[in-house]
Amino acid sequence: MRVVGFNLSKITAERFKELNENIKFNTKIDIGSISPFKSEVIKGKDELINIEFVYAVLYEPEFAKIEFKGNIILSAEPKVAREILKGFKEHGSSEDFRIFILNVIFRKANIRALQLEDELGLPPHIPLATLRKDQFKQQEKKE
Repeated sequence: MRVVGFNLSKITAERFKELNENIKFNTKIDIGSISPFKSEVIKGKDELINIEFVYAVLYEPEFAKIEFKGNIILSAEPKVAREILKGFKEHGSSEDFRIFILNVIFRKANIRALQLEDELGLPPHIPLATLRKDQFKQQEKKE
């Protein structure tokens, strides 16, 4: 199974009030639907699956919100594609499949969210690598 498309149809970034120190971050992902996908451009033996999603970063209490709506197109062997579609209709999807999809969304959407956070002057919702003075001195000694 591989990702052949990641498309955003809606991007919303909004800051409601000025920054305060008691901000909490919550991320939310909703998988709307999973359905077969037909394409004249992408051809091959594999079948295509369309997955609709909404990804949101909520800054609480009601400080800001970043939201993406979009879809992922997967290419999978016919047997695997049928299992995914059947499994989703009957009882959701397998844990491995959910983890795969969530990781795709996290990788793509977090990068875009960080860009929007920077433009709106919001703190990043995920920790970024930073250098501390004591780490810098230790690195200089090693060299």
